[in-house]
Amino acid sequence: MKKDTIKWFAILHVIILIFSVNSICSKMASGYEFLSFKWIIFYGLVVCILGFYAIAWQQVLKHLPLITTYANKAATTIWGLIWGALIFGEQITIQKVIGAIVVIIGVYLVVSGDEEVNGKAGKEEVSANE
Repeated sequence: MKKDTIKWFAILHVIILIFSVNSICSKMASGYEFLSFKWIIFYGLVVCILGFYAIAWQQVLKHLPLITTYANKAATTIWGLIWGALIFGEQITIQKVIGAIVVIIGVYLVVSGDEEVNGKAGKEEVSANE
């Protein structure tokens, strides 16, 4: 993997981490009366996070394949488990852990399968052009 690709992959995961905070703000807002000051603050944060995410996502797409970026978005499932336990005191059960492992394996299979297909296609194109 190229150094630039690793950098953008790390940036992607920071963006995904920030995006996962969106769920925290949404859940916090749900605890307040509609259009109350705190509700407006939390949903204002949701809108800001989504705005940042939309812009940052477009920048990442310039440097990484769509299938890679979209498959890695599933990492929000893992962050959801972590935030639920740390902030809301939710239990992490064996079923949730198994589900997160399935997500990670799925992401790996999608990304590695795409790299294998694109790698072969790229080599065939180079051979045909020579």
